[in-house]
Amino acid sequence: MSQQTLLAPPLKTNVLGMGVSRTNYQECTDFIIQCAKLKQCCTVAATNVHSITTGYLEPKGHGYVLRHFTLVTPDGQPIRWALNLLGKPGDEKLRDRVRGPQLMLDVCQRAATENISVFLYGSTEKVLADLQISLKQRFPQLKIAGAISPPFRPLSPEEDAAYMEQIRNSGARIILVSLGCPRQEAWAFEHRHVLPYPLLCVGAAFDFYAGNVPEAPEWMQKVGLEWFYRLYKEPRRLWKRYVLLNPLYLFLLSLQLLHLLPVDKYKE
Repeated sequence: MSQQTLLAPPLKTNVLGMGVSRTNYQECTDFIIQCAKLKQCCTVAATNVHSITTGYLEPKGHGYVLRHFTLVTPDGQPIRWALNLLGKPGDEKLRDRVRGPQLMLDVCQRAATENISVFLYGSTEKVLADLQISLKQRFPQLKIAGAISPPFRPLSPEEDAAYMEQIRNSGARIILVSLGCPRQEAWAFEHRHVLPYPLLCVGAAFDFYAGNVPEAPEWMQKVGLEWFYRLYKEPRRLWKRYVLLNPLYLFLLSLQLLHLLPVDKYKE
């Protein structure tokens, strides 16, 4: 592909050293669909407080990966609020976040109408089976080229190569990835040169739309309390993420707003 055909992604704003895209659902969906048509790889992460704060705490790990993603969308309301607070004069205020599960539905809807097939990577066999039924009910024309539920352990080179061959031979042009943060982002980053397609990390979207995990009520999502609902539903698994990282995020963001946080040192 010539350099002239490469698409330019939305601009980013530095939040705790991570570049977060100033974007919306329509712009993201258009960009992903165009990349799929051009067979151009783009890595997409829907990021919340957990992901951004982990990136700050792990600048050579998850932080390094996020800083090299094509699109880093403001999945959580606190991330959207930060973008609006940290934006440059003249930047348009973001009216909504770009949530991974909703972005997945928007992309699937466009893919169905434009005859672009998708591939599902992650979660369990049962969730994948239920998810495919759910997606086909929503979008009867959607082509699901295949699905893989990888084992929850490091893959051998042979296993990984076999999975990559299966994905490439499937005819899929968009790969939806649900392995949990930060594992899914690390997977997409590692395979971005092997799979010349959009790699969309969607978090808990597979579980939500397979009916495996309930979503927070819409009013809680709008006021930034989705984390509280998820903590209530899964306290043993998520308490460290929310009880420890949420206050830390607010503290670090306050320091950045006061120009007391050395976020520039995380730039390459």
